[in-house]
Amino acid sequence: MPVRFRWERYFRDTEIGRIPRDWEVRRVGEIGEVITGKTPPTKERQYWNGNIPFITPSDIPDYDIRYDYKVERFVSKEWLYKAKNILIPKNSPCFVCIGSTIGKVCLTKEDSFTNQQINSVIPKKSFNYMFIFYNLRANQFRIKDEYGGGGAAKDIISKSKFEEIILPSPNNYEEQSRIAEVLSWFDELIEVKKKQNEILEKTAMAIFKSWFIDFEPFKNEEFIYSEELGKEIPNGWEVKRLKDFAIEIIVGATPLRKVKSYWENGTILWLTNKEVQDNKINFIFETEEKITEIALKKTNVKLIPPYSLIISFTASIGKIVINSIPIATNQQFISFVPKSREYLYYLAVYFRIFNDIFETYSGATPFDFVPKNIAIQIPVMKPPKPILQKFHSFVQPLFEKIINNQKEIMILKKVRDALLPLLVFGKLRVEEV
Repeated sequence: MPVRFRWERYFRDTEIGRIPRDWEVRRVGEIGEVITGKTPPTKERQYWNGNIPFITPSDIPDYDIRYDYKVERFVSKEWLYKAKNILIPKNSPCFVCIGSTIGKVCLTKEDSFTNQQINSVIPKKSFNYMFIFYNLRANQFRIKDEYGGGGAAKDIISKSKFEEIILPSPNNYEEQSRIAEVLSWFDELIEVKKKQNEILEKTAMAIFKSWFIDFEPFKNEEFIYSEELGKEIPNGWEVKRLKDFAIEIIVGATPLRKVKSYWENGTILWLTNKEVQDNKINFIFETEEKITEIALKKTNVKLIPPYSLIISFTASIGKIVINSIPIATNQQFISFVPKSREYLYYLAVYFRIFNDIFETYSGATPFDFVPKNIAIQIPVMKPPKPILQKFHSFVQPLFEKIINNQKEIMILKKVRDALLPLLVFGKLRVEEV
């Protein structure tokens, strides 16, 4: 995408910092209509289980891409008839305005409702909706500190207070659109690569299902019943324990927080459960916190070698990670260093598909956990090695492509996030797209 930039030379001081002389500072209430959501009465069943998305703060990640949220609940046409004045149109910026989640932001993919913890902006025609979204994103932490009291549990940004939030703004729609187009280019690329990864993982799962659930290539073989698995498997295949696939099993740990030398200027990735998504195989290249070499030497935290299978066995049990670089984890995870690479992707897809197996051992409540001595005994079907090797030859290229895509996504995010404040505050002007 050919783009012509120039560095701005002439600024003026405002209450939110320096902005170009030809820009304005505007209230959100001037930019568009603010709508605060509302939750339908939960006892009124006629308002629920429809097909209109109902967005809540827990549906929105802190920030990834524009439309990155996943709705878990839907409301009905009956609620639409009752509350159509608070229906949020497609492409409206939504901003979470309560407690520690203040600052989460997304764009609506379609006409939607939100709960009362979200304020949404329906832009006026003279304002670009995508620019407003990026503007709120760039000012996320300032808004949280100045209007939300820092995001303490009881803090809330009311509709009237949200309308008073001030943002930098070019005076013409065309410049807003150029800024939004540059930043959107990164999000669109990220979105494409994420969709590619979803397709690649689904392809690996389809191959697994064909081979190891439907047994399509082996239907002419003799089958025997496995008591441990509760199903028939080809004769000659084994049922092993999870520990039998590993040369080393590592339980994560947390270095003492009060020891600064364990944390300050850390360079070693240290993984926690909140950074790992459900319902996918995760590849991690960055973590929120890092530990130091001193922490490795003086605590019981161990470095996990690349291409290990990392599974959460506390709280959100059954999250799956494959690391392509050395990493450490907290105590929520148990890591399995596989005896051979063929085992790695087989086990990852196995537990991705049979994820409910963990409920058998955990009780599946948020406070349950599976101790190591039980986790390592989980039964796993083990096909003969030649079959595993052939399966590996099919799925390895798929996962290597996923890993490369993830690396590119990480770079795209870093560049986008570096450009975001420069463009939104006019330090770097977009003259042509």
